[in-house]
Amino acid sequence: MRFSVVAVLALCCLPLAAQVPASTPSTEPAPGSPATAKPATSVLPPQIKDTDIGFSYSLPADWQTMASGPAKPDVPYPTVEAPKKGNACAQPELTARNGSPFSVVVVVALPFDCYGQTLKATNLADFASGAAEGLKQTFDITNPVLTNYTLGSHSMWIERASGTVKGQPGSKYTLEIACTLMAKGAACWWTMAADETHLQIFEQGPVTLEGDAFDALVPAGAIQAAAPAANKPS
Repeated sequence: MRFSVVAVLALCCLPLAAQVPASTPSTEPAPGSPATAKPATSVLPPQIKDTDIGFSYSLPADWQTMASGPAKPDVPYPTVEAPKKGNACAQPELTARNGSPFSVVVVVALPFDCYGQTLKATNLADFASGAAEGLKQTFDITNPVLTNYTLGSHSMWIERASGTVKGQPGSKYTLEIACTLMAKGAACWWTMAADETHLQIFEQGPVTLEGDAFDALVPAGAIQAAAPAANKPS
């Protein structure tokens, strides 16, 4: 059986990640026109504080936190909405982007009490490779390299590959996904990195796993692969 978070990555995060950002209209007043105040915006820090399944992760403050999907409509009666179960329990904890062309980081969690069963160490490869498989819906993928490493007592599964957005041959990225299992749930960290700098920021993000703190999600030398793809203008 393959356990996956494809539903979250493919349906809400990947389409967002693969968008080519449209030009943003200037908010500066035209010459000679009265100045208008810019609307106040609420900026969330690009971080995950300790989650219900016991992990945290953070990115530099200049990363832009983004909504991972449309808000759910109000439900008039609690019985109208069926409880989640199975892969529907996978939920995005963080979606953030930075740079131009932008790089994206998505973090997804799967609580076992919602999923209906506890995944074991023998399930990690199937769970993680299922998540990586979902990337093929959005990217043409080449040069995949995968391996395992550890953070304290936690086994980590990681895959790195080169990816080109389908229909956009000039949009080349390095894709990387790292997953692990904890007592209360599973988690995956994924990036679409436009350059080496953003790949390193993703890997060097500090993380805690069930109370154990680590300086980097992916220690230096944990995975060896081809050089990150250079992003060329479309």
